[in-house]
This record gives sequence, C-alpha cells and structure tokens, in this order.
Amino acid sequence: MHPFRQAVEARDAAAIEALLADNVVFTSPVAFKPYPGKAITAAILRGVLRVFEDFRYVKEIGAPDAADHALVFETTVSGKRITGCDFLHLDADGKIDEFTVMVRPLSGAQALAEAMAAQFAQIQAEAVAQIEREAAAAEHQAAGA
Repeated sequence: MHPFRQAVEARDAAAIEALLADNVVFTSPVAFKPYPGKAITAAILRGVLRVFEDFRYVKEIGAPDAADHALVFETTVSGKRITGCDFLHLDADGKIDEFTVMVRPLSGAQALAEAMAAQFAQIQAEAVAQIEREAAAAEHQAAGA
C-alpha cells in the first residue's frame, strides 16, 4: 500500500503533508490553473478531508518502486457519489512532486467545486499562515547561524 494512501485513509494531515515535495504542483479537477507549492497543496488536501464523506480508495495502480501511481477512490460530496483518481508522481527523494486529481460524473465534480469553493477562504488562510511560519523559522535559523 502506498504511504500516501495510508496517510489519507488514516486522515493524518501531518503525514500527508510530510509526503509532499516543497515544489509539488497540485492540479485540481475543478480549477483551471494548477496550484504550485507545498503550503497550498497541503491546505487544499485538508479542505478535501473536510468535504469528502465516506471516502475510500478502491484500487491502487503502480509498482511499489515506481515513480508514478494512480489511486482510484470513491466518495460522496453533498449527496453526490464521486469516482475519482489521484495521479501521483514521486521525485528522486520519494516525495510527491506532481499531484493530479480527476473525478466523475459531472454532477459530482460540480458538487465538489461548490464544496471546495466554500472552503477556499480557509484554505488560503492556512497556506498563508504556513508560509509565514516557515519564513519566520528560516529567519530565526539564519539569525542563529
């Protein structure tokens, strides 16, 4: 079982974030532009954990030592059943540097878009706060060096 799958199924946001590369790019099934960076990707995934109901992975595709993995899932959002797939690419360090999600049917994608739009102010605030904490920690470390 892929470590990302284990972290998601455990609903362990810290473990999920630890698997993301700093330069990860998240491509949403309901937004045109990709989201670059660990802070925004982690915040989006926390938002997803809040809106997905009865989430479960049903299939995992990819050899354990491969760089590319596909994790097929089923969930419900606002009463709409969704089938989707997380496409993950791992960098040389085994961290997720590309994360693309696709979902079907259209009614499920629309429900997901609405639910995530309602989360987006919180998602942005979480990402900004994380970036500010990391910058402060880097400044503190540089000052002590």
